[in-house]
Amino acid sequence: MIEIDTINHRILHELEQDGRVSNAELAQRVGLSPSACLRRVQELERTGLIKGYRAILDRNRLGGAVTVFVMVGLSAHLKKDAQAFEKAMQKTPEVRECHNITGSVEYLLRVEVADLEAYKTFHSETLGTVPEVSSITSYIALSSPKDMRA
Repeated sequence: MIEIDTINHRILHELEQDGRVSNAELAQRVGLSPSACLRRVQELERTGLIKGYRAILDRNRLGGAVTVFVMVGLSAHLKKDAQAFEKAMQKTPEVRECHNITGSVEYLLRVEVADLEAYKTFHSETLGTVPEVSSITSYIALSSPKDMRA
């Protein structure tokens, strides 16, 4: 297991803020030589602490998008039902995130669709047809004043 010292914490913080920062710039920010910084980043990647890098798209500029947070309850608290539901969500492109949570329902989904009609279709023809689902509660995001997702 890799040691998470102060320098590694700073590297992770800097990369979380800007995953496209050059190695030379990152090294300068954390006070290392470029070669030492690169070795640390590669080790953080190799051990899985850094899972990957992605582009965050502006869905509104790509033709509009509606983000819906969906609370999903399952009909039974069985491992096989949870696994079946999670497998179905993995195959569903509208589901951008799926979280198993505590509380009165089992799952919180972040769903992205083009418009409300597309969500209505997703709700009735996709999510509503999963046999394990017993309840669906939808919350439409009006805006996202803070979004730190990477």
